[in-house]
Amino acid sequence: MNLKIIKTSADYREAIKEAESLIALDPGPNTERAERLNILSLLIEKYELEKFRIGLPDPLEAIKYRMDEQGLRQRDLIPFIGSKSRVSEVLAGKRSLTVSMIRALHEGLGIPADALLREVQSEDKCDETVTLDRFPLKEMVKRGWLKATEKDLKNNVEGMLARFFEPLGGISYLPRLCRRTLIERSGKSMDEYALWAWTVRVITRAQQLELPVYESNTVDKSFIKHVAQLSFSDRGPLEAQKYLVQHGIGLIIEPHLPKTHLDGASLLSPEERPIIGLSIRHDRIDNFWFTLIHELVHVYMHLKSLDEAFIDNLDSEPGNDPREREADRITSEILIPRAIWTRSDAYRRRTPDAIHELALQLRIHPAIIAGRIRHDAKNFHILNKMVGTGNVRKLFSDVKWN
Repeated sequence: MNLKIIKTSADYREAIKEAESLIALDPGPNTERAERLNILSLLIEKYELEKFRIGLPDPLEAIKYRMDEQGLRQRDLIPFIGSKSRVSEVLAGKRSLTVSMIRALHEGLGIPADALLREVQSEDKCDETVTLDRFPLKEMVKRGWLKATEKDLKNNVEGMLARFFEPLGGISYLPRLCRRTLIERSGKSMDEYALWAWTVRVITRAQQLELPVYESNTVDKSFIKHVAQLSFSDRGPLEAQKYLVQHGIGLIIEPHLPKTHLDGASLLSPEERPIIGLSIRHDRIDNFWFTLIHELVHVYMHLKSLDEAFIDNLDSEPGNDPREREADRITSEILIPRAIWTRSDAYRRRTPDAIHELALQLRIHPAIIAGRIRHDAKNFHILNKMVGTGNVRKLFSDVKWN
């Protein structure tokens, strides 16, 4: 489109779409595309300021305006606010926005921060709303996360959980965990208490690792590409875990809890070290590598705050969160660059020989290419013998699989 003053919602949506396309191209400084992106950003900002500063709305009005403008439903806000119940409470005026929610709504939906910052409650009474017996206590005992008797389960829940939270400073860590925005990607409802328990377990296990200091600029596309090429080895998952630990990143394999449906997560430890948790819910090589690279992209692009964690069920579509769409796009490009993919025999013929030839060229496991073909074709009954079913969990023999 020709650059012009944005006057209507249609103009605005068109400008946003072009800006996102230019961002995806990652134009270099002082290029024509970079200059166009700068001008577009100014025009978009001017439109947003005019829309929202006239009788600056309260946070609820700002959110509802954006929902109406983009045709969003309540469930579309889950990635930004954290859970179905939290979205309902926020929209009903029963729960205030936290700083992490404001950041997510501003970055994900483009709602001006000024409109959202009129009411911030950083504590948001999490310590008063958490119900301890809603944790999946019996399952946690079954997995050895908690040591408890039947009597403890009935009469000493707080004491049990105090021991569980002890590596993180005790049960006083729970309100901080409650306030953390879990950016959930899932087509199914996730049990918030089960997610909290799994998250604590992953953080606790990561703290037991001897990790060097993590340098904030460690993870970039080149780093992630190197990790992806470790897949070329049949022991690649173990090599990737070792490589990440050497660079200060904990990679924890922990089976998911019931009612979470998660494949992977990325978050920061209390010491602000990146942690990646993988559940290997689907015991396939293609799923392992796409999930790991997806979470590394979150570490590289999106994981900036202790107040947020990305929780991913990768069976689901990315929805309205641009960070999930971006992570999918960059993951696909790192694993199989589109310029190579569309010219390859594997793309056209989909034969085992063509898949192995491309895998050799890219130095990645052929299962990743077979998984790409299945995904693009939306046919998960083809190439079953090439996606490495049953070849990941057995590598992590120290994990107690369900």
